[in-house]
Amino acid sequence: MRINSKMLLAVTSLSLLFTATAKAELNVFACEAEYGALAKTLAPSADVYSATTAMQDPHQVQARPSLIAKMRQADLVVCAGADLEIGWLPMLQMKASNPKVKSTDKGLFFAAEQVDTLDKLASVDRSMGDVHAKGNPHLHLDPERMLTIAKALSAKMIKLDPQNSSEYQQSLADFSQRWEAKTPQWQAQAKGLAGKKVIAYHSSFRYLFNWTGIEQVADLEPKPGLAPTSSHLASLLTRAEKGDVMAVIVASYQDERGAKWLGERANLPVVMLPMSVGGNEQSQDLFSLYDSLLALLNGVK
Repeated sequence: MRINSKMLLAVTSLSLLFTATAKAELNVFACEAEYGALAKTLAPSADVYSATTAMQDPHQVQARPSLIAKMRQADLVVCAGADLEIGWLPMLQMKASNPKVKSTDKGLFFAAEQVDTLDKLASVDRSMGDVHAKGNPHLHLDPERMLTIAKALSAKMIKLDPQNSSEYQQSLADFSQRWEAKTPQWQAQAKGLAGKKVIAYHSSFRYLFNWTGIEQVADLEPKPGLAPTSSHLASLLTRAEKGDVMAVIVASYQDERGAKWLGERANLPVVMLPMSVGGNEQSQDLFSLYDSLLALLNGVK
C-alpha cells in the first residue's frame, strides 16, 4: 500500500499530537519554596512556579497580577495549609477564577492535612496574635512528616495526571530511597543538639526543634506576629542571663535587629537559619536545606 504525502502528514500530525498529550506538563503553583522544590522533585517534567521565596514571609503575600495569572493556569496548587496562607490564598483563588484549584477535592493540596500538626488550639482570638488553630504550619522541617507529605502529593499528581503515573511513581521511589538513606545521617548529626536551649523569632522552627530536641525557651516576639518591643527584649535579656541559652535564632526572612540587640548584650551568637530552599547559598534543594540547618546549629560555639 502506497502512502501519499497527505496520508504521511496526517499520520505524523497524529503521532505528534499523541506524544504531546502523553507528555503534557502539569502546571503546579506552589505557595512556598519548599513545596515548589518537592513538586519539581516528584514531577520533573512539570512546570512548577513558587509564589514565594525563602526570603519572604509566607504569612504576608500580595495578590499581585503575576500570581493571579499563574494560578489561573494551574492544574495543581500546593500549599502548607493550616491557615498559613489565609491572608492571601483565598483572594488569589477568587481573582484567578480557576475551578480546577478551588478545593482539595480537585487540584488544591494542603500539606498540613496529610500529617498531624503540632500546637493545635481549641479556639483562637485576635488577642493571641498570629496563631493557627489548625496547628503550626511550618512542618516541612520534620523529615518523617515531609516523607508522608511527598507520598500524598505524588498520589495527588497521579490522580490529576494518570497518563504520566509511571513518571510520578518512579520519581517518588527515587526521592523516598534518597530521603530514607539521609534521615539516619541527619539524626546522627542532631544527637548533639538534644537539650540545647535557644531564643528564637516566632515558631518558625518548631518542627525542627521538636525533631532535634532543641528547646525554644523564649520568643523574640511578644505575641506571634508582633515585632519585638524594648520591654520584651529587656525581659529576654534577663532570661538569657541565666547562662543556659545556646544562641538566638532567626529565619532567613526575619528582621535581625531585635536578635542582634539581644545577642550583643547577652553575649550570645545570632544564627540565621534558612527557612526554606534558597534561604542561603547552601540550601539548593530539600536535602541541602537539612544539611545546612544542621551544620549551622552544630557550628554554634
